[in-house]
Amino acid sequence: MLVDRLLLARIDPAQWRFSVHSAPAGDYDLDTWMRELRAVLVVNGSYYGLKGEPDTPLISNGVSMGPAEYEALHGAFVASARDANVVDLNGKDWRKVFAGKTNAMVSYPLLVDENGLTRAKRSEWLAGRSFVGQDRSGKIVIGTTADAFLSLDRFAELLRRSPLDLATALNLDGGPVACQAIDLGVYHRRTCGPQELQVEGNKVRLLQSLLARDWALPIVLAVLPP
Repeated sequence: MLVDRLLLARIDPAQWRFSVHSAPAGDYDLDTWMRELRAVLVVNGSYYGLKGEPDTPLISNGVSMGPAEYEALHGAFVASARDANVVDLNGKDWRKVFAGKTNAMVSYPLLVDENGLTRAKRSEWLAGRSFVGQDRSGKIVIGTTADAFLSLDRFAELLRRSPLDLATALNLDGGPVACQAIDLGVYHRRTCGPQELQVEGNKVRLLQSLLARDWALPIVLAVLPP
């Protein structure tokens, strides 16, 4: 029985550019980001606060944002003009990992770490999910679920057991903001998280009602033409 679908993109950093963007005012949704950035792919990014500002450290086109003091125990996406990587921050200082990068963002939990394990804790929250990962050939893998039937630990287990050959996989913010769009001219794709659910035994409770419009995306990761 089909429960959910995972919409995937595998990207060669040698062929495409990556950038991280923030719009705290909450006036950019998925379509606006795609249009304004002229991106081939946009996915929601890491976590943000009540005022839309980054809750984790990030760099957007060379500009540092988010908290200057932060204990990062999970992972980070980092990119420069030459490469892009998803880094396991265990035993590393995120400031040193960010050094020399033009775009970067810390997020959590690390769904697949360097040892093939996960740092996602057991959860009964079901929601739309997004992740950015790196396979063992060095390519960046971006994925977003089409629906909202996976807890974080089950999402992590799905990625660990998948044939994607992931060396690392980093969770991005979930719920209604779990959005992804692709525009390659001849191919288009678009999805946004529909809701959040909580499971207690045999009871399922809707935590986020369906909306007539998409949520704003204060933080995104974009893939741009070279």
